[in-house]
Amino acid sequence: MDKIRVGVIGTGALGRHHARVYASLPDTVLSGVVDILPGRAQEVAESFGTEAYTAYADLFGKVDAVSIATPTTLHAEIGEQFLKQGVHVLVEKPIAPTLEDADRLIQTAESNRCVLQVGHLERFNPAVLQLREIVKRPRFFESHRMGSFSQRSLDIDVILDLMIHDLDIICSLVPSPVDQVHAVGIAILTDRIDIANARIHFEDGCVANVTASRVSMEKVRKLRLFQKHQYISLDYTRQDVAVFSLEPAPGGGIPEIVNRKLTPEKKEPLYEELNAFLKAVRGQEPVCCSGEDGRRALVLALQILQQAEKAQALEIDRS
Repeated sequence: MDKIRVGVIGTGALGRHHARVYASLPDTVLSGVVDILPGRAQEVAESFGTEAYTAYADLFGKVDAVSIATPTTLHAEIGEQFLKQGVHVLVEKPIAPTLEDADRLIQTAESNRCVLQVGHLERFNPAVLQLREIVKRPRFFESHRMGSFSQRSLDIDVILDLMIHDLDIICSLVPSPVDQVHAVGIAILTDRIDIANARIHFEDGCVANVTASRVSMEKVRKLRLFQKHQYISLDYTRQDVAVFSLEPAPGGGIPEIVNRKLTPEKKEPLYEELNAFLKAVRGQEPVCCSGEDGRRALVLALQILQQAEKAQALEIDRS
């Protein structure tokens, strides 16, 4: 394949970074960016030497692959149209707002033999890749993903916006179906849930306690897990992993706790993600986060959302 012609639909906070990375990749041509706000599209286009459009259909016939970084409610509509045109699609997480929409995307990609990749960015975090090498049989997870309020992604709640990152990573590390979900959530600054906590029980006995907030004063991105004789702490932002292990003492004495810090080479996850997408488009590697992977995370996120909304409704009734 010659240079891959790519486009970006949605040039907000995340979409403009997709455009930046594509413009920097060899063997890739950024053919255009799309946004319903003409000025924003033009600004990004001028920054990265490409064309600006206000309708996604303007890219038909001009691209081989696209990133969709629009509001979640538009993922299925736009993704389906490009897949029907034979264009490979990377759609930002969550894959879609509903399972029906997710299934439409997956089926359309299969029917048209196109790559469908979901933008679960943390899969490409060097610390997560390092973590995968040492996780054996996790028994308990504690996850915190917290940030300050932003005007972006207000079409969805914090579970689909932020928590879903950790749900995807945890599910990829636990080879067991989900058994039970308990969740609570509260709307603070919007009409949707802005802070939520979920306790997830897997059939193999593993438990995950997951918290996400978009109304916090500080930014926290951490995942902690426990497995036999080992405690592991991952910092997504610092891209490092701390490992505390119970190991036999020399000479058969009392076991000792040994700690070590793993600091893999720092890399930009988005660069790694888009590079992996283009390799999948070329047929050089399998899709790193398929539509089915994105659907699996969405199933769990929607379960949590349903439980949290029930809990919130009960609280409102009491008041």
